[in-house]
Amino acid sequence: MAGSRQYRSFEERLISAQTLADLQQAGTLSIAVGADFESFISGRRARLDERLAAVDVRAKDGTLAGVTIDKGALKITPIEKSTPPEAEALATRLYAMLPRIRITDLLAEVAGWTLLPACFTHLRTGETAADSRILMAGLLADGLNLGLTRMAEACSIASLSQLAWTSDWHIREETYALALQCLVNQQQREPFAAHFSSGSTSSSDGQFFQAAGLGRDAGRLNTHYGQRPGFKVYTHLSDRYGPFYTKLIAATASEALHVLDALLYHQSEVLPRRHHTDGGGDSDLVFALCSLLGFQFAPRIPDLKHRRLYSFAKPSAYPRLEPMIAGRINVALIRAHWSQILRIIASIRAGTVTASLIMRQLASHLRQNGVAAALRELGRIERTLFTLDWVSDPELRRSTGHELNKGEARNSLARAVFIHRLGEIRDRTYENQQHRTSGLNLLVTAIILWNTRYLEQAVAELRQVEDVPDHLLAHLSPLGWEHVNLTGDYIWGATQNGSENPVGLRPLRAIPEPLRKAA
Repeated sequence: MAGSRQYRSFEERLISAQTLADLQQAGTLSIAVGADFESFISGRRARLDERLAAVDVRAKDGTLAGVTIDKGALKITPIEKSTPPEAEALATRLYAMLPRIRITDLLAEVAGWTLLPACFTHLRTGETAADSRILMAGLLADGLNLGLTRMAEACSIASLSQLAWTSDWHIREETYALALQCLVNQQQREPFAAHFSSGSTSSSDGQFFQAAGLGRDAGRLNTHYGQRPGFKVYTHLSDRYGPFYTKLIAATASEALHVLDALLYHQSEVLPRRHHTDGGGDSDLVFALCSLLGFQFAPRIPDLKHRRLYSFAKPSAYPRLEPMIAGRINVALIRAHWSQILRIIASIRAGTVTASLIMRQLASHLRQNGVAAALRELGRIERTLFTLDWVSDPELRRSTGHELNKGEARNSLARAVFIHRLGEIRDRTYENQQHRTSGLNLLVTAIILWNTRYLEQAVAELRQVEDVPDHLLAHLSPLGWEHVNLTGDYIWGATQNGSENPVGLRPLRAIPEPLRKAA
C-alpha cells in the first residue's frame, strides 16, 4: 500500500542494493559470515560432509553416547538429573537463612542499590518523581496485577489521583525498558551470579496468561492452553537469571518470530552467543538468520526422530544415516538469492526492519518467495549440523535442558508474583496489557537481584561454620519467593527517596539448628 508503514512492500523495508554494495566495498557489512558466496558455501559443505561422515561412523560402531540409530530409527536416552542431592540440601539451607521481607521493602532496597527511580523520568520535563514511594507503588500495581484503584486502598502513602498522575507521566514502555536494563545489568555484574554460569548463553520461553473482563475480547483462543482466551508473554532469560527482554504476543502467535528481536535489540549488558528455545521457537528461518547474524541457535526440537536431515552429497554416501536424509541442499537456489539474503541481514542489523517483521513476511509466502525458499535451504544446513551435534554430544543436550529449566522456574516465580485478579489480564488496550507484562518482569528481576545478593551473604556466613564447595553453587537458583510477602497492605518506610543507598544488608536468619555444624 503506497505511503503505508505497516503494509509496505517487502523491497521497501530493506536497504537499497546500492547501499549494500557500498557497505561491501567499505568492508562494513555487519554479517557473521563472509560475503563471498562461493567461499561461504564451500566452508559449509566441508563442515557438513565431515560431520555427516563422522556421525555415520559412530552410529555404525555404536559409540554415540545415549543414542542409537538403526534403520533410520533414532532413539535418544533421556538425560538423567544432574543436580546432586547435596546441592538441593544446600539450597534449602540457604533459603532458610534469608530474611523474611515485604515486597515493598524489597523493591525499596533494590532501588537503593540501583537508583531505579531515576529511570522513570517525567514525560515532558524529564524530572524524576517527587516521591519515589508513589512511583514504586504504581510499579507494584502493574507487577502484582493489583491495579491502581486497589493499590490506593492497600497503601497509605497516596490517593488514587496521585497514583494515576504519577503512572501517567512517569511509567511508560521507554522508562520500563530503561529500568529493566538497569536491574539486569546489575544482576550480570553481581559477583555471586558468576557461579550460575558464564554469561554467554540465554534462553526464551512463552508463558500463557488467561484474559478476562475487558481483556477477554482482545485475547486469542489457543486450545493448547484450554478453552479460554488469553495472551502469551515471551521472555528472554540470561544464564545468570537476568530476564533481559519480555514482550506480549498473541496466544496463537508463533514464538519463532520473536526469538531474534530480543537478541538483537535488547539494551542490557547481556551478550549471548548461544540461545536455547523449546519447540515453539524452532524454525528453519531462525536457524538460517541466527547463523548469519552470529548466534548459535540450540533449540530442543520436538519429535526429533521424525525430522529429516539434508546433505550436499548423495544420501547413499552415509549408509547408516541414509534413511534419515530427506534430500540434497539446493545450492543453486541459495546462490541465485545470495545478494538479497545479504540485504536482509544488513537491514536487520541496521534496524531498518525488525527480524520478527521480516520473518513474518517471509513465512507468509514461503513457497512463492524465492528468498524465503533460499533461507529455508540455509536453515536446513544449520539444522542438520545442529542435529548431528545433538546426537553426538550429550553435554549439549544436558546444557539445553538446564537452560530451559531456568526459564520454566522463572515462569513459576512470575506466576506467583502475578497473584491478584486470579492472575488474569483484564486490560482492554495493548498498551495497558504491555504495562502489566513489563511491571511483572521488572518485579521478578528485582526479586532475582535481591536473592542473588543475599544468597552470597548466606554462603559467606555458612562458610564460617562449615565447608561449602564451589561446585555446588552452580546449582543454586535466585528464583525462590517463599520468604517474600507479596500480599496484604503495602506499607512503605518513611524515606522519601528509594534511591538513597542503604547502609549494609539485613541480618540473616540463624542457620537451622539441625543443620548447624561445629566450627
